[in-house]
Amino acid sequence: MARYRHDLPQLSGRVFLTDGGIETTLIFHDGHDLPHFAAFDLLTHDEGYESLRSYFRRYASIAQQHGVGFVLESATWRASPDWAERLGYSKHALAEVNRQAIALLEDIRQEYEADDSPMVISGCVGPRGDGYSPDEQMSEQDAERYHAEQINTFRETAADMVTAITMTYPEEAIGLTRAAQTADMPVVISFTVETDGRLPSGQTLKEAIETVDAATGNGPAYYMINCAHPTHFEDALPVAEAWVERIRGIRANASTKSHAELDEAEELDDGNPEELGHQYQGLRRKMTHLSVLGGCCGTDHRHVEAICRAVA
Repeated sequence: MARYRHDLPQLSGRVFLTDGGIETTLIFHDGHDLPHFAAFDLLTHDEGYESLRSYFRRYASIAQQHGVGFVLESATWRASPDWAERLGYSKHALAEVNRQAIALLEDIRQEYEADDSPMVISGCVGPRGDGYSPDEQMSEQDAERYHAEQINTFRETAADMVTAITMTYPEEAIGLTRAAQTADMPVVISFTVETDGRLPSGQTLKEAIETVDAATGNGPAYYMINCAHPTHFEDALPVAEAWVERIRGIRANASTKSHAELDEAEELDDGNPEELGHQYQGLRRKMTHLSVLGGCCGTDHRHVEAICRAVA
């Protein structure tokens, strides 16, 4: 049974790292083929399982060495019904691979957790759609039904929480939050933004966060921003506003490119790890409540270690 479902230690304000861009690392650095960016598919064979194990051990070791917390985010961003069907998974096989993903993180936690480096296990939930484009939007009710299956599977594992990564519009985030509330699972909502600091659907971060909070009774434990470079959103975060204080995590891209440019890129743009670390330092000086820090597309353990050195 999960240990932190009602008392997430990252809410204490101390620094917690999380991992970087898992899919871009597995594809561009480790040479894996990931149809539909589905990292969870690697869990089904020994070589893939060991690649994921090595990936998470690298990050957990950084957290342990620096004496900071760590959020272990499962490799299940694409492990929801529509995406799994495209890969030929049955409903039973999908539930099993979600359980396997959490079991792997249990092993990592047991190996690396220390008194000064608490580790939280999060079941990662991705968008039903593309992740960059909100062209096909669900109603709140449809989103709740769709995401309940994966969230209910996580409820029966050692996952302490669920995190919805790369949300592009509020209705999906509302439905997902309600599904997590029904399952009695703490939930974190991470929105992505375009280069203008707005969601792909056009809303501002302020509008999106306030809409979700109003519809769910402040349901999310906190919010995050992911899959965007700090230069895309730093000016959209005025200090001392209540909605900004709901944002407690950042998983930025290494590249300053737009989503459209990244989609068309054939080579990885891994930016500058040290520069990204300094940009996180600036964000945390401005938003002292930020506590969960990691990366997204193009980032790897170098970027996360640079972020850790800069802020911790």
